[in-house]
Amino acid sequence: MNMEARVGVVLEGGQRALNSASTHGSIVDAGARKFLQQHNNKQSQQHSQLGTVQQLLAGGIAGAFSKTCTAPLARLTILFQVQGMHSDVTALSKASIWQEASRVINEEGFRAFWKGNLVTIAHRLPYSSVSFYAYERYKSASAYNPFLSFFFLSPKTPIEIQLIDVVNGTADLAVHFIGGGMAGITAASATYPLDLVRTRIAAQRNTMYYRGIWHAFHTICREEGFLGLYKGLGATLLGVGPSIAISFSVYESLRSFWHSKRSSDSTILVSLACGSLSGIASSTGPILSATFPLDLVRRRMQLEGAGGRARVYTSGLFGTFAHIIHTEGFRGMYRGILPEYYKVVPSVGIVFMTYETLKMLLSCIPAS
Repeated sequence: MNMEARVGVVLEGGQRALNSASTHGSIVDAGARKFLQQHNNKQSQQHSQLGTVQQLLAGGIAGAFSKTCTAPLARLTILFQVQGMHSDVTALSKASIWQEASRVINEEGFRAFWKGNLVTIAHRLPYSSVSFYAYERYKSASAYNPFLSFFFLSPKTPIEIQLIDVVNGTADLAVHFIGGGMAGITAASATYPLDLVRTRIAAQRNTMYYRGIWHAFHTICREEGFLGLYKGLGATLLGVGPSIAISFSVYESLRSFWHSKRSSDSTILVSLACGSLSGIASSTGPILSATFPLDLVRRRMQLEGAGGRARVYTSGLFGTFAHIIHTEGFRGMYRGILPEYYKVVPSVGIVFMTYETLKMLLSCIPAS
């Protein structure tokens, strides 16, 4: 099932213009007609979209399944990120991913790698549902390209046809990027309290201050107030927008290119491959280097006041950055980046593969 939005209003307007030109005896290049016909065929395929319930269900299950598969690496990332808040930094300077994994197994047991996974699923179901659904809506809303409405009036030469291709491809990429970024921000804002609770439960070691999801909600509201559920939201929105935008835009571009060259390949394998590559693209050195410190800061801010402990960071987002750099050095901003690297590629690949698979399975169910 194709996720790509098309500029339907422009194409319909262009087709009407060509029909009108033919009616009045104008000469219309056959290549232009063929181009518009191909795009209209693609547009007609889009009308077989899944219903709202199916889209939400496919997105939610895909996100929950992906998070469950990569939960051990996600928990290791959190444990590294929060080191240094209430511990001696010098004692933690030589910690490695293997040492921390061994500590978790020896002190908490193997199942502890999935500590907080229930609340992770509770968070990912609505998060992924809102993310994929909002992406489809934002993508449709921003699919109209006013420049094409001019070019479609009289495309006659091969150069004009190629120019339309270039403009259309650039517009599609922009639509996917903007739609993905807005979808990530929307989903993160709507489900943030669950993300905060998940961080607090996953960061617990031997002492269990929060005994479950509802106990954590009740305790946080009682001790820190309702706004305590939104600590670190600013850092989250700054980081999630660019990351999700890159993932969606790279995934859509790769998948469209792949299908144009090898249309008979398995949709599941194509989605897994393109999703994994989009995960690599969204976690390359410069990109992850820019977004990971924001992720670390949001984790630290989410844990402010947890378990009745005294607050460590009291001067906002930029003050938190300055405090961490001053006490732990610049490298302190990248605690946990190694397990994050290991996690992101399979995580993104699995979520897109599962989403496309479920869309195919659910497409036979009547839309609500």
